[in-house]
Amino acid sequence: MLSDSDLQAIWLTVRLAGIVTVILLLIGTPIAWWLARCKAWWKGPIAAVVALPLVLPPSVLGFYLLLAMGPNGPVGQLTEALGLGRLPFTFWGLVVASVFYSLPFMVQPLQTAFEGIGERPLEVAATLRASPIDAFFTVAVPLAAPGYLTASILTFAHTVGEFGVVLMIGGNLPGVTRVASVQIYDHVEALEYAAAHRLSAVMLVFSFLVLLMLYAWRPGTKKGA
Repeated sequence: MLSDSDLQAIWLTVRLAGIVTVILLLIGTPIAWWLARCKAWWKGPIAAVVALPLVLPPSVLGFYLLLAMGPNGPVGQLTEALGLGRLPFTFWGLVVASVFYSLPFMVQPLQTAFEGIGERPLEVAATLRASPIDAFFTVAVPLAAPGYLTASILTFAHTVGEFGVVLMIGGNLPGVTRVASVQIYDHVEALEYAAAHRLSAVMLVFSFLVLLMLYAWRPGTKKGA
């Protein structure tokens, strides 16, 4: 059986992943739409910045985020000036760090979905006197629904599996920043292999179900074949 601390870590992980997914849906949509439509030369550098967490070691990203959110960093000074305190070693610090770390997992599937729509549906909407905003919400978003599903599942799952970034930013505070991956690390460090195995098994089953759901709902999958 999972201990109370394990269940607490799982709940904290699910809460973190859910909040990050919702935030990235709001942030990632305009970024993905711009990347899908823009043909300017600076598209490449911006796309590279968005995709940077895919190749950057989590400890490196966590280190620079820690500096930025620290007392001498620009984000830290801003939050202090606003009376919000410091973000490192808090749950909302984890949220901010996870938003950066999971950004490409939201943006890239959405960008691919928007690019797959093509120009024709939007041109037809324009001939019907739909404004660009109306065409986006009534044409582009519904046509990109499979991309939204894929992006949301990947973002949620990736946030659940984070370790390096959350450890750098959040530390290991029970009930505050100790997510499931850090809890497993604690079990192993304490030589509690049975407890680590139980929690790891839960995460393994979760990961498998996420991938199964992703492949089952993928466009073009034939049911009953």
